[in-house]
Amino acid sequence: MYNSKITGLGYYVPENVVTNDDLTQFMETSDEWIQERTGIKERRWIDPKTSDDSTSVMGAKAAKIAIERAGLTKDDIDFIIFATLSPELYFPGGGVQIQDLLDMPTIGALDVRNQCSGFIYSLSVADQFIKTGMYKNVLVIGSENHSGGLERSTRGRGVTVIFGDGAGAAVLSRSEEEGKGILSSHLHSEGKYAKELVLEGPSTGRWVPEIMKANDPDDTSYYPYMNGQFVFKHAVVRFSEAIMEGLQANGLQKEDIDMLIPHQANLRIAQFIQKKFQLSDDKVYNNIMKYGNTTAASVIIALTEAWEKGKINDGDLVVLAAFGSGFTWGSVVIRW
Repeated sequence: MYNSKITGLGYYVPENVVTNDDLTQFMETSDEWIQERTGIKERRWIDPKTSDDSTSVMGAKAAKIAIERAGLTKDDIDFIIFATLSPELYFPGGGVQIQDLLDMPTIGALDVRNQCSGFIYSLSVADQFIKTGMYKNVLVIGSENHSGGLERSTRGRGVTVIFGDGAGAAVLSRSEEEGKGILSSHLHSEGKYAKELVLEGPSTGRWVPEIMKANDPDDTSYYPYMNGQFVFKHAVVRFSEAIMEGLQANGLQKEDIDMLIPHQANLRIAQFIQKKFQLSDDKVYNNIMKYGNTTAASVIIALTEAWEKGKINDGDLVVLAAFGSGFTWGSVVIRW
């Protein structure tokens, strides 16, 4: 059985910076209120007046960087895995759009709809394809365009202040070097809490005829809903469990962690986990302060930034962990 190793990383975020003070122009909030609850100072939102960015376009931009850094060309990629909750089309998914945008051969493309844990799930799937020998190089992308579907009013501020747009990509390649690359991945779900973090419509439960008939401006089912305190309480527990599961599966201790990249859901969650695992500041990477929560893109954007800044080096033990809607959560343990 082969090993799989990350050989290329890349990310892309829109140029348009939206600060907390900018949000006060259309909702009752403040920079202090947002930072106290989330740690976020600013985020990137696509500006449709000046940019042609979309979920797939951003994913393609990040992918080009990752492929080049892997020392490969688009023709070397054997398979695409695309994670998002915000595709520009209900169907088909963004994976096939990436194949077209990058002018790739007619390789397979798979979409993963696991929201905040989407990149963790996607990386795990790519790892299995490579370890079994089916593919040599798999392109894994997480990309989100949240800004186009947020309620920009005081009513929606509990969710709207959190989310940002962006994309990240990784190339996972076959390796025969023992003890390096992805050591293990661990995935979980608990669907009974699905309604605690949800977007109900449009969906086949509330489909086109019902939407057209209702035409109700007060219908909030088209906007994301989050039970913030409930999600927070579950997140800190599941984050910890997923990290420990990954360490124990490989006979490791928390002291062995060189870099923890948590999903950028809320800075307070990341700080809670850091304190629980007694990790120093240089062993946890957070960037939610400037990008907000980019859902499926958050882990890969943070991983790429940490690597670019020289915070991840050869031989380091890197742990990725995420928790989100579903509820779904998981971890991936990597020896760099």
